[in-house]
Amino acid sequence: MSVDSIEPTEVAPLPLPNPVNASRRDLALRIVVPFLVIGVLIVIWELYVVLSGVPPYILPGPGAVASAFINDWGTLAPALWVTTQITFISLILALIGGVGFAIFLVQSRWIEIAFYPLAVILQVTPIVAISPLILIYAPSTQVALLICAFLVAFFPILSNMVQGLKSVDHNLINLFELYGASRWQTLIYLKIPAAQPYFMTGLRIGGGLALIAAVVAEFAAGSAGAGSGLAFRLLESQYRMNIPRLFAALFMLSMLGVAIFAITSFISWLSLHRWHESSLKREN
Repeated sequence: MSVDSIEPTEVAPLPLPNPVNASRRDLALRIVVPFLVIGVLIVIWELYVVLSGVPPYILPGPGAVASAFINDWGTLAPALWVTTQITFISLILALIGGVGFAIFLVQSRWIEIAFYPLAVILQVTPIVAISPLILIYAPSTQVALLICAFLVAFFPILSNMVQGLKSVDHNLINLFELYGASRWQTLIYLKIPAAQPYFMTGLRIGGGLALIAAVVAEFAAGSAGAGSGLAFRLLESQYRMNIPRLFAALFMLSMLGVAIFAITSFISWLSLHRWHESSLKREN
């Protein structure tokens, strides 16, 4: 039999992976794996407390913390709301101030040279060192806490925004100048959209720092009473040796931080997922 008489056999094409199913599996893994790890750690924590016989005033078990979370909800929930308000208001003020000041700085090199060092000085000065002065000059403790949280969250947003406004492709700037675009047209239609990835990075950093600064400022202020936040409840639980409540307050602070990071990450994804490489999936 000659070679010419052999008919080629048809090979069935390999099934292509479904991108929708792959995306769902990836999302499920991102959700299941962290919760699985946290669950294992909680089980190890509970076993250690039970087997070692550690008293609850030294290390409470997860059950004792959950009971304190439920029983003291009436005390912890208003404190959580106070801390949340301070964090988000200071973050919004930092966004407005950071973006506005960044736009002001990039208008001229002389303006940047004159005013940018002032922002650096505010950033490198520990907030704990200047919080007593803020508490003296602020009209109320809540305003002082807002100022402290604002100062900490302000510089990351400012720094990232300035870097983004200065990182625009020079060829695109030359193209805008060639077509006679004004400075404000170049800023609105070119520089600000190009600076969005840098701004979103500053937003995520500033959100976490605003929460940290709100708690640290409340520690420094030592505020108490009905309008106090979770930082005072931490100190109160420590003084009263109510360690389960202390752990419950820490859990609430952690969840607030996770929520802030999730919200800022979602905002970043909404702004960048259609066009920026950092939010696009690779096709190969």
